[in-house]
Amino acid sequence: MKMKNTVMACALLACMSAGSVHAENRTGVTENNVQTVTVDPATRYQTLEGWGSSLCWWAAQVGNWDEKKVDEIVDLLTSPDKLNMNIFRYNIGGGDDPSHIDGHMVKGKGKRAEMEGFKASPSAPYNWNADKGQRTLLLKIKEKRPDAVFEAFSNSAPYWMTYSGCAAGHEDPRKDNLKPEYYEAFCDYLLDVCKHYKDEYDIDFKTLEPFNEPISAYWNALGSQEGCHFDPETQMTIIRMLYPKLKASGLNTVISASDETCLEHFLITQKKYRDAGDIWDKLGQLNTHTYSGTNKQRHEVRELMSQAGKPFWQSETGPSGGSGLESNLLLTQKLFDDMRHMRPQAWLDWQIMEEWNNEWCVLRGNFKTQEYNIIKNFYVRMQITRFFRQGCTFVRTDCDQSLAAISPDGKQLVLALLNTTDGSRSFNVNLGGLKKKIKKIEAWRTGATEDCMPTDVAAPADKVLNYESPAMSLTTFVVTMK
Repeated sequence: MKMKNTVMACALLACMSAGSVHAENRTGVTENNVQTVTVDPATRYQTLEGWGSSLCWWAAQVGNWDEKKVDEIVDLLTSPDKLNMNIFRYNIGGGDDPSHIDGHMVKGKGKRAEMEGFKASPSAPYNWNADKGQRTLLLKIKEKRPDAVFEAFSNSAPYWMTYSGCAAGHEDPRKDNLKPEYYEAFCDYLLDVCKHYKDEYDIDFKTLEPFNEPISAYWNALGSQEGCHFDPETQMTIIRMLYPKLKASGLNTVISASDETCLEHFLITQKKYRDAGDIWDKLGQLNTHTYSGTNKQRHEVRELMSQAGKPFWQSETGPSGGSGLESNLLLTQKLFDDMRHMRPQAWLDWQIMEEWNNEWCVLRGNFKTQEYNIIKNFYVRMQITRFFRQGCTFVRTDCDQSLAAISPDGKQLVLALLNTTDGSRSFNVNLGGLKKKIKKIEAWRTGATEDCMPTDVAAPADKVLNYESPAMSLTTFVVTMK
């Protein structure tokens, strides 16, 4: 989520070390510049749990809008024929020093990153009326999408638990900001919120994530958003405290960790978890962000996750370069790389709505006027999330600009082809691995002038699909079999 400049710098360094997107992913290109793609339905990988996004910070604002608009937005996110999102991450706000209100965490036209906490001091009672906006969105999603999966996560402990007295971080961003004497109180705070939402609203959080990008060194006191550094050793201490409390709570919620900002950090933390010998046993799920990372690191993560034997999410990411359509096609390449090489069961965006850019969101809005519009990014994302349905199983292809999956009933193959170049690209797709006869092929495309629009596709000859992809476009094929 974070610190956009830092994220972009990390992504640039990752690209410099791994080569550009175009240079890194040249598998299957022939001498005639035809991209060959072989789909192997017999080689199957992870089954998709779902697509989704976090609710902070946008939901804390939008949840206070007119109910009709809230309904519209939730429909856009959750409807199977729109974004088809079924996973949402609820931010348990820490709450900052009241003297900082309307101060360092306020950005742009709205209080974008200023999240309310539920407990103002060690002796204060819980204020369950806090965080009305985000809660409104959460409950509306539950209403419209009964199969929704929810995760609770923390960016920072309440300010009064910290060294700096600020929920944005320590004066030295390399140091832990949570005081040791408050470790147990922090665990109790997170658990009490989860119990309240279960008891009051029947929200059963699947997972609880106590940390967010914890070993990153950019969480500064008086910074622009909640954040807290946790060394891996501190993370493990808190996990050991939280685990028995959660087990005794009667909740079905399990701990997830560690939501590091990039694959390099995730590998560092998870190897320490592994080597400790008792941490993975206390975790029900492993999470990472992929703001930066190479395919080599993705393979290393996959191998490590196979050792852990836990459910695994890519729980947050965003653009790594470009702008507009280009930015989000490059983000789609990241999605392809994550799903193909790292193989998480879920893949989540960071933000749904922003005010002043068209890169870090799928809806652009004005928090003050309660206006929003659908932008190109919405349709780019829909090309994947609408057609790759929950429960589908990803299958092998030999081209990094492709993604394929089989439906749960085995009657449909979904295939996406990506062209991030400035010129058209020919794809030659071998579907010979399909054991059943092809009944029909439908296609949808998003590009400069198309927004997830149906497009004609020639019938395959001998199960070979020839397709000319326009420049800067994403095309999704649904192959129905007899």
